[in-house]
Order: sequence, then C-alpha cells, then structure tokens
Amino acid sequence: MTSSLDIRRTNPAAPAVRPLLTAHLAHTSETSDPEACHALDLDALQAPGIDFFAAFEGDTALGCGALMDLGNRQMEVKSVHVAQAARGRGIAKQLMLALHDIAARAGTQHILLETGSELLPAFDPARALYEALGYQYCEAFGAYQPHPQSAFMQLSLAE
Repeated sequence: MTSSLDIRRTNPAAPAVRPLLTAHLAHTSETSDPEACHALDLDALQAPGIDFFAAFEGDTALGCGALMDLGNRQMEVKSVHVAQAARGRGIAKQLMLALHDIAARAGTQHILLETGSELLPAFDPARALYEALGYQYCEAFGAYQPHPQSAFMQLSLAE
C-alpha cells in the first residue's frame, strides 16, 4: 500500500490525467458491449454536477475517479481507473475511500456505481474491491438499463 498519495480535485483535461482517461476509455470499450459501456468521456466529465479527482504521487497521476451528484443525497462513482504500472499498491482503495469521505462531507447518504459484471473477468478486481468496501449489489438505477455485462452496486453512508 502506498502512503504518499495526494488525492485532489483535478481538471480532467489536465495533461497529467489525460493518459489515465485514455486508458480507461480504451479498457471499457475493448471489454464491454457498446450498450454496456457507460464510461464518461472528457466532455461528460466536465459537465456540471461532476467532480473529478486524481491520485498523485509527486506530479504523476496514478489513478482517477469522479463523483456525479444524482440529487436526493445520492452520488455515483464514475471513471475509476489506476495506471497499469501502479496497480497492486492499494491506490484504488485509497481513491475510493477518499471519494467516500468527500461524498459524506457533502451530505450524501448513498453512493451508487455501475461496473462490469462477472461476464467480464477484466472487472473482477474492481468488483472485489467494491465488495470489500461494503458495496451491495442492487438493481439498475437512474437512466441505466439492466444488461448482462453490467453490475450495479450501492453503499450506504448513512449512520
């Protein structure tokens, strides 16, 4: 586990994070059917109601993720990605815990997310992390439609 990470709100268009977004979009489009690929592109990540964060070690962005305000004291985690060379260091866990803290401080009661289902082994590590963090599987939410390649999860932050 790495301890020198600086997780902060960042512009998704910043040169330091562009490679992460490019890799994230490539990964999701290569592993998912188009109708099950819900990754946000750069323009979508800059929309109102979305806050983008990156985990930096020095000037190097090693991971990223976003929070999208769904209203009703709910947020959705989007675009979580860790650079291939930085995997296995606990960066995704630290990033997710930081997102949980940010959401809780904003008064969020529930965090939701969509990720690849068990039909997509490339997403096994992500689902394992979310399960370890206490996420429970749930029905499709918002504008999502059920799809065999999509898994929907939620975490209650309410005490």
